[in-house]
Amino acid sequence: MTIRPKLISRIAIALIYSCFLPLTSWAADDSAKLRGIVDTAIRPLMAEYDVPGMTVAVTVDGHAIFFNYGVASREKNTPISEATLFEIGSLSKTFTATLASYAQVLGKLSLDDHPGKYMPQLKGSVINKVSLLNLGTYTAGGLPLQFPDGISDDQMTGYFRQWKPEAAPGAQRRYSNPSIGLFGHITGLALKRDFADAMENQLFPQLGLKGSYIRMPESAIVNYAWGYDKANKPIRMNPGLFAAEAYGVKSTAADMIRFVQANIEPSRLEEPMRRAVDGTHVGFFKTGDMVQGLGWEQYPYPVTLERLLAGNSLTMIMKSNPTKQLTPPEAPSGRTLFDKTGSTSGFGAYVAFVPDRKIGIVMLANKNFPIPARIKAAYAILGQLAPISVNK
Repeated sequence: MTIRPKLISRIAIALIYSCFLPLTSWAADDSAKLRGIVDTAIRPLMAEYDVPGMTVAVTVDGHAIFFNYGVASREKNTPISEATLFEIGSLSKTFTATLASYAQVLGKLSLDDHPGKYMPQLKGSVINKVSLLNLGTYTAGGLPLQFPDGISDDQMTGYFRQWKPEAAPGAQRRYSNPSIGLFGHITGLALKRDFADAMENQLFPQLGLKGSYIRMPESAIVNYAWGYDKANKPIRMNPGLFAAEAYGVKSTAADMIRFVQANIEPSRLEEPMRRAVDGTHVGFFKTGDMVQGLGWEQYPYPVTLERLLAGNSLTMIMKSNPTKQLTPPEAPSGRTLFDKTGSTSGFGAYVAFVPDRKIGIVMLANKNFPIPARIKAAYAILGQLAPISVNK
């Protein structure tokens, strides 16, 4: 019997998907213990910040458990579940980084390349002195957090051509949607595919993600939560330039915890995706106590709450910070915590995991509540997951 290559591919993806499914055989006492831990951290937080709904997924030793709170729509009183779709904001950058790493593994691009190789119209401009690595790690030399108001798709190239840096490439880190956006845009060009198409039809399936989107299909809208702004009015994202590349993914707790599990144990993935995920764990620049990789931010573990808050502070998000380039780039040599926040006008998210301890957490909410509150809650939960992991 001849097995078609496409069938082999589908079977491989199905096997990968099954590796990361929750295991219902996990001991009942562990589940009850986790419920108490998560409830203690999450319920007061939701009350304090008037969060309509939140889902929390934790993984311990490869087992995923979900904790759902509140509603996806106050108007319809729709309950939250692990299948509810949330805007994950800048957590999207970890997927963009993984796709770029995948393109490098395939030989389609190099992090040492410059933008003009893929966008000839940028040759001769200052931005062409910047490497793709600089774009992917926010170290281009001062690209701003957001594009100026009024910059359209047609004006994107002109914006980058006239951009004037405030520092040499690699000298400072300035968190930037235009930076990671251009990085993702070039990745799509290198793969010779529309960026959103590459994410939805190339990256997500190989990671076993079945409920994550950039372009929301009609069939999925029923699961799409409403976000709520500061006035508690329902709101959803209004995409701008490079939204897909920088903050445009909508995903579920089920998919996000599966993505975390893939990052905890990349060896379960098929080549070359395993190497792509491994590539996002390499550290390139150090800023304070935080090491910046592609998408993920890293800290030696255990890490104090104060250091974790400092690494995710407004100073790190809104201002330029001096960097030290790691030469050569370093894969973590010891226990390491990886994390990333994400926000849109109506949603707030946080992910953290420690591969060596096989623990991780995903928090998705349909309100953009303060980042320090997210980190404190996640830190409290993670701190009690490690003993459970060790005892099993």
